[in-house]
Amino acid sequence: MTRYRTPALLGAALVLALSGPALTSTAQAASPHADAVAPVVVTTDNETPVLHDDEEGGNASGDDPAIWVDPADSTNSLVIVTAKEGGLRVYDLASRELQSVAASAAPRADGVDGRYNNVDIAYGFRLGGRTVDVAVVSDRYNDQLRFFVIDPAGAAAGTPLLEVTAPEQAFLFNPDREAVDEEHTAYGVAVWQPMKGGTFVAVTQEGTTRLGTVRLVEQDGLIGYTDVVTTTMPGSFALPDGTTWAPCEEPGVGPQFEGLTVDQRTGTLFAAQEDVGLWSVPLPLMKHTPATSRLIDRTTDFGIHDAWNAETEECEPIDPQDRGFGGSLLTADVEGVDLYYGAGSTGYVIVSSQGDDTYAVYDRRGNHAPLGSFRIAGTGGVDDVNGSDGLAVTNRPVGEYRQGLLVSHDEPETGSGVDPERDATNFSYVQFGDVADALDLKVSTAARNDPRFR
Repeated sequence: MTRYRTPALLGAALVLALSGPALTSTAQAASPHADAVAPVVVTTDNETPVLHDDEEGGNASGDDPAIWVDPADSTNSLVIVTAKEGGLRVYDLASRELQSVAASAAPRADGVDGRYNNVDIAYGFRLGGRTVDVAVVSDRYNDQLRFFVIDPAGAAAGTPLLEVTAPEQAFLFNPDREAVDEEHTAYGVAVWQPMKGGTFVAVTQEGTTRLGTVRLVEQDGLIGYTDVVTTTMPGSFALPDGTTWAPCEEPGVGPQFEGLTVDQRTGTLFAAQEDVGLWSVPLPLMKHTPATSRLIDRTTDFGIHDAWNAETEECEPIDPQDRGFGGSLLTADVEGVDLYYGAGSTGYVIVSSQGDDTYAVYDRRGNHAPLGSFRIAGTGGVDDVNGSDGLAVTNRPVGEYRQGLLVSHDEPETGSGVDPERDATNFSYVQFGDVADALDLKVSTAARNDPRFR
């Protein structure tokens, strides 16, 4: 979600830590952008067909992708994306559309047509006596999850997705339909399949700082969920200069989270708080307190005090000289998050920095040290990637992507023949090996690296 705001002065260097929600005093000595390095550039020549968020285009607005890897024949792997009121789209590795799934009414007595926001993949779920892979989707207009079994033939299937959502699933964050219609509802999603078993989903709530988890269960041959647990993350922060800072938001909206991914080995949830930064949160949430979480990195304008201007409907700095206590890799909004699994505990957390059209990379291990950033340039008639929302990455070789695949949302789509008067979005495919070469990262494509393929 893009939230427009006036440019603010960039904050301090990213090496600073948080102690709970308060910055340590070391922040006061940091110089602005001490560790900032220009992003490297990688290229793409593969993008999906354009989606248009207007009546003619079926109100389809691309948002979040997921990659389903076919373990038997990688050329049949799929890219599944959300298109909000336009439902889901399913693409092959050449970015050809294979299926369009409408955002139909949720299977409940008071169900309405859906708005599909984020998607992730659950592998190896037991359903009806067989093992299936499932696309898990957040439905904002019904404050619930929706479930789609993936045909094991993948791209070779006539209809790769089939909905299997059990009826009358509980609202995730709201007490009743009236509250749901206020639209502070299910937003970001990430599947968690811990080594001890079970399939869980982490969910965020639009417009608030709440995170939740549920456990997936079979219900009469369909999929539902139970054991809803929620927690509230910080929305304001004590700064070293003695002030307390909260990101400026439009009235009635809190500093929300959206992008999520879970390290399946460690149970660490990486969560993007759009105007704040990237968090690590230990799972399960029932053992969580804000003090057990850590803000890994902060947006560039973290700590800069803004005020909402009702006339311009923008946040504006109260003091233009305020330098804040921000990092240098993430420019709000912080959006998509995913994990590239390397050998053992190695690998990389990749985050889309929507505000400056770049992607930050962090070490999967330890304190998740920043390793650099990149941007995506188009070649061969494909446009540059702008304003990325969701992203997905896999270490597995899929088709021609022999060192892994990264898929990114692109908004606005500005390619040849795109009508600039229409709200156009799509998704671009990138060779992960190109990212690795540019940032001196290690590529490790073994299936055993990704614990979801156990």
